[in-house]
Amino acid sequence: MLDHNGKPDLTGDRHNIALLLLLYILQGIPLGLAGSVPMLLQSRHVSYHQQAVFSFVFWPFSVKLVWAPIVDAIYSKRMGRRKTWMVPSQYLIGIFMLFLSTKVDYLLGDVEDNSPDVRTLTFFFFMLNFLAATQDIAVDGWALTMLSRRNVGWASTCNSVGQTAGYFLGFVLFLALESADFCNKYLRSEPQTEGIMTLAGFLYFWGIVFLVTTTLVWIFKREREPRPSEVPDDQRSIVSTYMHLWDVVRLPAVKAYIIILLTHKMGFAATDAVTRLKLIEKGVQTENLALLAVPLTPIQILLPLVISRYTAGPRPMDTFLKAMPLRLLMGVELAAMVFLTPYFKNDDGSFPLYYYAMILVSYSLHQVTLYSMFVASMAFHAQISDPVIGGTYMTLLNTLSNLGGNWLSTLALWLVDDITWSSCEGVEGLTCGSADMDKACETAGGTCVTWIDGYYLETAACLVIGLVWLKLRANTVKELQSKELSAWSASS
Repeated sequence: MLDHNGKPDLTGDRHNIALLLLLYILQGIPLGLAGSVPMLLQSRHVSYHQQAVFSFVFWPFSVKLVWAPIVDAIYSKRMGRRKTWMVPSQYLIGIFMLFLSTKVDYLLGDVEDNSPDVRTLTFFFFMLNFLAATQDIAVDGWALTMLSRRNVGWASTCNSVGQTAGYFLGFVLFLALESADFCNKYLRSEPQTEGIMTLAGFLYFWGIVFLVTTTLVWIFKREREPRPSEVPDDQRSIVSTYMHLWDVVRLPAVKAYIIILLTHKMGFAATDAVTRLKLIEKGVQTENLALLAVPLTPIQILLPLVISRYTAGPRPMDTFLKAMPLRLLMGVELAAMVFLTPYFKNDDGSFPLYYYAMILVSYSLHQVTLYSMFVASMAFHAQISDPVIGGTYMTLLNTLSNLGGNWLSTLALWLVDDITWSSCEGVEGLTCGSADMDKACETAGGTCVTWIDGYYLETAACLVIGLVWLKLRANTVKELQSKELSAWSASS
């Protein structure tokens, strides 16, 4: 809503917007930290099997629809509908962070020359993301009642900006401050062997922030009394929501589209899940890769605005199908960049600026194809969602789309080691293929030689699978797009 001067009328809502922004920033912190851990593990030479195990950390946000109806329906009237879940979730995040800060050096294998304990790290970061997803459900709901009706549209802005800022702090800023090379080059007058911030210190700091912030919000921020129409009927509300979802899933059109959502990223699995880790394996420093997110962020913000011009019509999935082969080709181009990376390395192990410019251009073009498909699918979801249960319908489709990326990323990571052919040259009876086997080979005086890298095999296989998928499923996508809206309605 605009005031008489044509400016947004935020009267009475400025402090609410600031609070929502803070809560979403906090939500992005564990997400960013979870995104940085695979890069830290890769620099410690863990296997891709272990990276696949850790990738389960990213699943909670993709499947939060499973418990979202429970969060919406069950609450304490004394504490408030949203604070019932938000306060315990944030307290637990803070407690987990504080506890993890005392153990993380050991879990990363930095103490007593241990190997990284990936399974325990996975448990802790899975719980952090599960709690952050629960907090997200609660804050999304609170935003709708915290803001006045004229400013409720600011909720999505707070979500997008806050979560992006939090992710930036937990990912880019942390990896930069954790790097001794970055700190010595840009922030210190005298070099030291460690960065300004360790993961343990970062976890401890944000653990305290979570506990203090949550306490202040709990004490000083009141929830307004819900209107009668906003009060759910507890168990019946939960059952009703799940029944609505079941009715949607049973629709023939939705069944066919679910197959599309769960399989359309098969051609991109190796590129999306493995490429960045392979660049680190080739010697690119983690903090430099993370810093590429800085120029990529405005691109990611502007792309949906530009692409939406082409997806606003009645056939958004045409853009989806046109972008798919281009995204497949970008996967091949990025694999070629990985292959050529060693040839750009300087004698001191660094890389020239023009190499990073090439990586940035490659990733920017890849983002264009990725966002073309993403924005097109979101526009299609908005078109076909039954207005009677619009929010639930949209969330279901988005959940399945995210899940379609997660299971393929986990599978792609798991298979890399299995299809990589390497041997221990110079020592009989030893092989390579895992961190322990590689170390045993080097200790015995041998050298691990990779004859065929599974990443390149996966990229080639994904290209073929993606093209075959496009050939077999493109007509199905077009047919689904041409169906009447009644075919998607669970209430008709």
